[in-house]
Amino acid sequence: MADTSPTARPEIVAAVSALTARFPFADDTAFDDARRGYLGTIPDGLVHADDGRVVWNAETWTPALSGPRPDTVNPSLWRQGQLVALHGLFEVTDGIYQVRGLDLSNMTIIEGDRGVIVIDPLISTETAAAGLRLYREHRGDRPVTAVIYTHSHVDHFGGVRGVVSGDDVAAGRVPVLAPHGFTEHAVAENVYAGAAMSRRAAYMYGAGLPPGPTGQMGAGLGMTTSTGTVTLIPPTLDITHTGQEETLDGVRIVFQVTPGTEAPAEMNFHFPDRRALCMAENATHTLHNLLTLRGALVRDPRAWAAYLTEAIELFADDTDVEFASHHWPTWGSERIERLLSEQRDLYAYQHDQTLRLLNKGFVGAEIAEMLEVPPSLEAAWNTHGYYGSVSHNVKAVYQRYMGWFDGNPANLWRHPPQPAGRRYVEVIGGPDAVLAAGRRAFDAGDFRWVAELVGHLVFADPGNTDARELEAAALEQLGFGAENGTWRNFFLTGAAELRGVTAGTPTTTASPDMIAQLTLAQLFDSIAIQIDGPKAWDLTLAADWTIDGTAYWTRLAHGVLTHGEGTVRGGSDARITVGRADLLAVLAGAATPDDLAASGRWSVEGAGDVVTTTLGVLDPPDPGFAIVTP
Repeated sequence: MADTSPTARPEIVAAVSALTARFPFADDTAFDDARRGYLGTIPDGLVHADDGRVVWNAETWTPALSGPRPDTVNPSLWRQGQLVALHGLFEVTDGIYQVRGLDLSNMTIIEGDRGVIVIDPLISTETAAAGLRLYREHRGDRPVTAVIYTHSHVDHFGGVRGVVSGDDVAAGRVPVLAPHGFTEHAVAENVYAGAAMSRRAAYMYGAGLPPGPTGQMGAGLGMTTSTGTVTLIPPTLDITHTGQEETLDGVRIVFQVTPGTEAPAEMNFHFPDRRALCMAENATHTLHNLLTLRGALVRDPRAWAAYLTEAIELFADDTDVEFASHHWPTWGSERIERLLSEQRDLYAYQHDQTLRLLNKGFVGAEIAEMLEVPPSLEAAWNTHGYYGSVSHNVKAVYQRYMGWFDGNPANLWRHPPQPAGRRYVEVIGGPDAVLAAGRRAFDAGDFRWVAELVGHLVFADPGNTDARELEAAALEQLGFGAENGTWRNFFLTGAAELRGVTAGTPTTTASPDMIAQLTLAQLFDSIAIQIDGPKAWDLTLAADWTIDGTAYWTRLAHGVLTHGEGTVRGGSDARITVGRADLLAVLAGAATPDDLAASGRWSVEGAGDVVTTTLGVLDPPDPGFAIVTP
């Protein structure tokens, strides 16, 4: 049996050690930048929820990152971890401060005439509140006078109720700004495929891994995600076009909208009177994802590069400091333009070269092995794949243009993993033959092949403990060698699953605030994707709804729930009158139609069982499904 102790094999040690000569590790500029302006941090690095549980521990990784680098961590990822694990309040420039290292993302605070503007209030209310308290300890108890969301990902708005109340926003005392389309995209991403994305995010961020040299060592963009309360207050002011200028609390801001870049709704913005530029998540100190491993819409690297060019042209000459929603700032106009140009060329190169090669007939998996970053770009630390990677980004570009099918008819109707696994095991000569081949490959250091080969046996026979352990050992070695933090987390979490340790899914993005922002169309969409089609094949149910005075219709037929405004064509089986909040309570299982009818909050004319019958064919998502096992 292969050695499965948590040590790096010689092949991994040699591969990662070679990087120390290849990359500019002697350059400490990033460490000087990351520490610049430090004012202080929170006691013990701990943030607690109201019930006492710890939702963030900024000191988790300090012991592991303090000593000599172990062989089980890639030196480049180790360096990135040392940078992003720094935590506290930092002065960026006069009147601009950042809270860093208290969540996956940064919270930026801009001082105005009367109070402060908060940019991107983290994932959780608890971490955002802790960050604001830390600021006030050093700069005084200034009120929040505005909030800005740079884009539609949860780590940039989820903690908003930790810094401002919904009443203040509703009363118009605190405006909330976001790029046009923000709410639609924020809600759709976190509700439609929210369960699957959250599950895969647990692997991506290593939620179930112990922090340390053989476990979780960061995610490249930040160390990990907080596990507190996710909230959402809808924007009160949309930023609709580049050049739009707004003055908040005496602070003048010029916006650049950048849809389809790192998020479907995103924006950069400039503070001309302070010569400061916020690049949201469009230019950070890493190669970013074109398709994140947790799942998302494929991003457009061509547009991303073009918007970075536009940002240079619009703002670079009038900027002394650039900061972003992750990582540390960059000071000096020449360095800022270099950062933005390198990031621009990085995305453009992946786009253009992938297109060049796919037009020669190469498929995504082939291009991913062929394409390398130019040496002039690789020499810059900000181009390294700590969060995204050239390998999976290239496949994303291929997918964006060509889809999942590579054109080979042999791949048009492939067997799914379990029946394919059984066939592979049989043709190789049975489980013992597969294990023998896998062990030979492991001893030869071909860990990728071990995982692929033995993975077939695991799917053919999930109870084969030797197969599970051998695949786990191979994934573990791949994790130890990975420069990319999210790859490492996926490999090591997969190894843990094979060894019987199931990763939790600690962050639920489909929070009550998120659900409350669903339009009626999105609300019924979220029901439609839970319909168990075969179970509903023989049902035909139509209903006219009056929901808080709005006429809406639904129709269940052929296993599909369709819906729209107005009344259903061809007549309905029932006419239902209910308030939106009560309808949500029924869908969540917190109330029944009979309960609400008894209190006069649910009225039905016609077939009274339309809703209960529909609820009976729902198939709710599984928040803890297996990934590397059947």
